Amino acid sequence: MKSLKNIQYLFLALSILTISCSTDDDSSENLSGENNLIMEFDNSVNGDDLILNTTAYTNSNGERITINRFNYIVSNFVLIDSEGNEFTYPKDESYFVISEEAGLIEVQLTNIPAGEYVALRFGVGVDQEKYLQGAEGQGDFLQTAESTNMLWSWLTGYKFLNFEGSFTTAANTEAQDFKIHMGSHGSSLDNYKEFTVDLPTKALVSSNLSPIVHFKVDANQILDGQNKILLSEKSVIMIDEVKSPQIATNAATMFSVDHIHNGENHDH
Repeated sequence: MKSLKNIQYLFLALSILTISCSTDDDSSENLSGENNLIMEFDNSVNGDDLILNTTAYTNSNGERITINRFNYIVSNFVLIDSEGNEFTYPKDESYFVISEEAGLIEVQLTNIPAGEYVALRFGVGVDQEKYLQGAEGQGDFLQTAESTNMLWSWLTGYKFLNFEGSFTTAANTEAQDFKIHMGSHGSSLDNYKEFTVDLPTKALVSSNLSPIVHFKVDANQILDGQNKILLSEKSVIMIDEVKSPQIATNAATMFSVDHIHNGENHDH
């Protein structure tokens, strides 16, 4: 009799475990409705927090850099779900300035359809299609770009990246200023780049789930990425047929997703 009871208890435990696992597995399959998706951009330098104006960072080029400005434009967001379906965020609403000095480090995408999202595709800068809409076609973004030093002039175009500060080298310990401004200058020098970032865990969106995607952005990649850019050779780079495209390629590697918060509240 005792043996029979033990078997009954075993079956009961297995049933509870099966139900529990089934509930966990099915929880993401019942997503419906829509909600917001928030992206936070945590700017850093080779693993250290980015602190403007005070902290000096040494790169593999042997240059010691103090950063005074780190602004960039992110745009044209596409969310990719676990089945490979893509949701393209409305283009006219898909341009944002991230600025460490202005405290602009968050992007909120609204009315995202429910789903399990596994990757994000987006651009650094403003694509030619958007620019060719003319000043009247830029909406409020034009003013935002101007107020955050991300516009040369309307005719010259947007700055995709505004990276400024000072540096010293082993050979020259007297601080020199540097300015790295990346953008597109006509059809001959289009430095707009798009790329895809995989998410470490699924970002779940539903009527009661609004995820936060936490990006790590490494400013060190701008000079010290795939292409090595020596400030001691040229400390002001704005329109350069060789170095500007190299910097654009480097900038596209700045971004990685550190973690994701899935939940109804947004406690960080």
